[in-house]
Amino acid sequence: MLRKFCLLFLVILGGVGASNAQLIKEYRAPEKEGFDLVLFEFSSYKSSTHLKRVRISDPIAIHGHLEKANILPYFSHQVSDNILYSSLVHKNVESDNLGKSITSKIFSSGNDDFGHSWDISLNSNFLYHLDFTLGVGKAEFDLAQLPISQLKVKSASADVKIHYGNEDPNRVRMDTLLVTLNMGTVNVQSANFTNAKKMIFEVNYGNLNLNFSDGMSSSSSVIAAVGAGTLKLKLPPENFPVRIKVRTTAMCRTSIPKFLRSLGDETYVSKGYDPDDPNLLELIVDVGVGSLTVE
Repeated sequence: MLRKFCLLFLVILGGVGASNAQLIKEYRAPEKEGFDLVLFEFSSYKSSTHLKRVRISDPIAIHGHLEKANILPYFSHQVSDNILYSSLVHKNVESDNLGKSITSKIFSSGNDDFGHSWDISLNSNFLYHLDFTLGVGKAEFDLAQLPISQLKVKSASADVKIHYGNEDPNRVRMDTLLVTLNMGTVNVQSANFTNAKKMIFEVNYGNLNLNFSDGMSSSSSVIAAVGAGTLKLKLPPENFPVRIKVRTTAMCRTSIPKFLRSLGDETYVSKGYDPDDPNLLELIVDVGVGSLTVE
């Protein structure tokens, strides 16, 4: 009887261990020549995602920890027309088959790291065009020492952080930086390091924090909109050329610093403003319900 009980205990213990086991996935795009641009697309229904520059020889290396076996990532890469096309699609097969709604995904139980994590390593010797679609989760993009021509991040519900870990700005002119969330928080530190012509940030419900504290090295047009929540904007010193157009409602608490000069029609400029300055930072900020703070 005791022997049977011990065997049963071991079986249960083994089942628990198996249920908590994680799958480890490794992917690489081994191509090193025959292209001028790396176009990488990433799609995940739920995950904690981290991207940064690493000293590797390949243009892309990915390391994943997956909580359950019903997650089936699909990775592909090929060179065509001088572009390396690479993508990773991370789907919940069980959820798709049962037709579960996004509500069940958002409120499903899970760890703080959302059960699945991806570490994406890029090489500073290649030019990148990045497109991320995140269902639910969080993402951190350390863009230091990475030549980025475009970065787009779209999510249903996520916290997104974009920063430059060692204060090494983008060496190329970025065409577009786009981040759109239905729910969540966007934090962009050293936004001036992106060297982006256009920046678009849209958060339906949540928070948006943008920091341009060091000033732009080239002109940039920025649109920042929050439907309901908070928008905090850190401007560069007043000697840098800045023009900001404010759009708010009666349900938004607004704080504008005194060092900005009003031109009327909710438009403000810095002391160093010159409409013809090649480093002009032009912003349109829009908040429906909540608060807008400009510093």
